[in-house]
Amino acid sequence: MKAPGVVRGSLSRHPRERASLLDVCREVQGELGWLPPEAITEIAVGLDVPRVDVEGVASFYAFLARTPRGKIVIRLCDDVSDRIRGYDRVRDSFQKALGIGMGETTPDGLISLTRTACIGMSDQAPAALVNDVPVTELSTDRAWSVVRELRMHGDPLRLIDTLGDGNNAHPLVQSMVRNRIQEAGPILFSPMNRGEGIRKAVAVSPHEVIRTIKAARLRGRGGAGFPTGMKWEFTRAAPGARKFIVCNADEGEPGTFKDRVLLTELPDRVFAGLTIAGYALGASEGVLYLRGEYAYLLRFLEDVLEHRREDGLLGHDIAGRKGFDFDIRIQVGAGAYVCGEETALLNSIEGFRGDPRSRPPFPAQSGLFGCPTVVNNVETLSCVTKILEGGAASFCAYGTSQSTGTKLLSVSGDCRRPGTYELPLGITLGEVLERAGAVEPAAVQVGGPSGAMVGPEAFGRTISFDDLATGGAIVTFGPERDILGVVRAYTEFFADESCGYCTPCRSGNELLLRYLDRVLAGEAEPSDLEEMKRVATTMKIASRCGLGQTACNPVLSTLSTFPALYERAASVPANGRRRSFDLARATAPAAALRERARSEATE
Repeated sequence: MKAPGVVRGSLSRHPRERASLLDVCREVQGELGWLPPEAITEIAVGLDVPRVDVEGVASFYAFLARTPRGKIVIRLCDDVSDRIRGYDRVRDSFQKALGIGMGETTPDGLISLTRTACIGMSDQAPAALVNDVPVTELSTDRAWSVVRELRMHGDPLRLIDTLGDGNNAHPLVQSMVRNRIQEAGPILFSPMNRGEGIRKAVAVSPHEVIRTIKAARLRGRGGAGFPTGMKWEFTRAAPGARKFIVCNADEGEPGTFKDRVLLTELPDRVFAGLTIAGYALGASEGVLYLRGEYAYLLRFLEDVLEHRREDGLLGHDIAGRKGFDFDIRIQVGAGAYVCGEETALLNSIEGFRGDPRSRPPFPAQSGLFGCPTVVNNVETLSCVTKILEGGAASFCAYGTSQSTGTKLLSVSGDCRRPGTYELPLGITLGEVLERAGAVEPAAVQVGGPSGAMVGPEAFGRTISFDDLATGGAIVTFGPERDILGVVRAYTEFFADESCGYCTPCRSGNELLLRYLDRVLAGEAEPSDLEEMKRVATTMKIASRCGLGQTACNPVLSTLSTFPALYERAASVPANGRRRSFDLARATAPAAALRERARSEATE
């Protein structure tokens, strides 16, 4: 079908409003393999959106393309956990089997090969997305067989030769992904009486629900740890009749996959938390923003929502509470790490590029469509359901006075038992590593790249909001790993994912990469290390959003924790000249221009 027909078909399935832009782009991309100029024009006209804005969205998201791609796109994950498990070998096998390089398409137009950042499968790496199908635990032989099979039948779904555990085997999921729940704790994975949390919530006033959440001292599980009850209270008190609750299911932090498990095995608990929040806030609309990498769960999650509507847990007069009307829709992303930042996520839902907003105003005052909005993540809302089921005291029975409850951890890297662990807050990092079978780790990245890298001297510290805070990712590195190479990989990730809006983040990441390359090449000097600190500190202070403010953490934390690694690579040159300066390399562009000028003069 021609592009205009595909666009018209997509438009017929969605409201003719700007908020449908990302959904329409995704659907057209799925049909055509890219967004050709005529499709972009048709979308702009159909949604009454400036064409330049559609171009902006098409160019912003990694899963959208303005140039032709293959019918099948293999997105090979290259995060650090995948590199530990053999990404380089698997990448080389794909390239040889396809006869193309990374970022290229086979001559017949069938298959494109590209790299992507973390896809939420770090516990079963190396992994790839073949269109929307996750293919896990790849090997060199498996790469060859994947290419062979795709050339035979052209259907990524037929690559699934075994089904994962739990709901991964559900008829609407049918995925090879495994949950790897290594330790199911007493809160999130406790037995659930479906609907109980909502019934207990609507039996009291919204203010009483908020008091219960505050009494439980629940703090946001995304890493920042802001008190959930306080955020709800601010939003409920904000002027405006229309309010929103948004579930941030865009876990893009490399090494994080815990929300994937919750969405697969406990979606009712997540949706119940959204509904309880809606009641407490006085909201009638909820949105779950699902990262594009988890699109394989969409049909299953939509089915769960439909069953909840049938059972009176969504819709009108929920759980018999007259006048409590609330429903949830799912917005699927399209591959942009920065959309994990709450204001960027709100822009994405509204049909804009996922650029962060300037604050103030904060979402509690002016969020989605300018209305008061709460953004909570998957784990936080799951905790909400448990608190309403069992009461605040039952939640506070675990953890510490300042960090109550449990924390869901995604553990990967150099360990024998990668996977998901629900453990009480206040547990030491060393005990987590012991449970995961991490043998003599030399370094541990706590909280993903935006967190902190620590050494063995910190293994007695606790996983808690007042010590080692984490959104959930823990990546372990054995003695043989190149720690500075890991730092560079994380910094490169942030440079790729920066939206480019503000100079400290846009230029700061590139400067850090330049200094790291000097360090890794043995060309650094002590002054370079000081410059790295200066650039990183400027990024932390002056960047516009959380991405830029934390993108410097891999450098800052390792400069502090592993100074010897840098100092060994940085020395004062004996001749007084900069060790990183190469005269021939520096003058090469000028020499090329002179040669060109001579050539043109003789023609």
